Amino acid sequence: MENKIQHPNSTRVQLESDLGKQLNALISASHALNVRTAALFDPALQPAAFLIVRCLLSYGSASATFLAESTAMDRSSVSRLVSQLKRLNYVKSETHPEDRRGVLISLTAFGREKALNALKIKENEFYQRISTWEDSKLEAFIGMLKCFNGQTIVKEDA
Repeated sequence: MENKIQHPNSTRVQLESDLGKQLNALISASHALNVRTAALFDPALQPAAFLIVRCLLSYGSASATFLAESTAMDRSSVSRLVSQLKRLNYVKSETHPEDRRGVLISLTAFGREKALNALKIKENEFYQRISTWEDSKLEAFIGMLKCFNGQTIVKEDA
């Protein structure tokens, strides 16, 4: 009882600690899976190169500046990685149609196919984890993740 008076939010503190542990486990597992997926794409490339490929797959053609901002890399790193990807025919660059001074980088058909094949294996890992869940459990999980990620507004009960 004395412990409750000294630490009235001890249950909340423990819950937040447990959440932190689970988030760390998720982030670590996700990072490891991303590295393995990058190796499936091309084991000779650094995993950071696959971040660029995934960005291009998600957003389409992009400038080096956009790729640097989207992947939290500096422009010189992006430039070096794009050069490697170009040599291996995973990406190509073209003059920007609206700004002739700019360059757009995009996936080649070969790069897109290799990326999609690598990502299928990653997806299977997640699908295995949720394959036995009832739809209602999956919907609740999605809703909670959206809320956690700030994508929905939580209405307080009055």
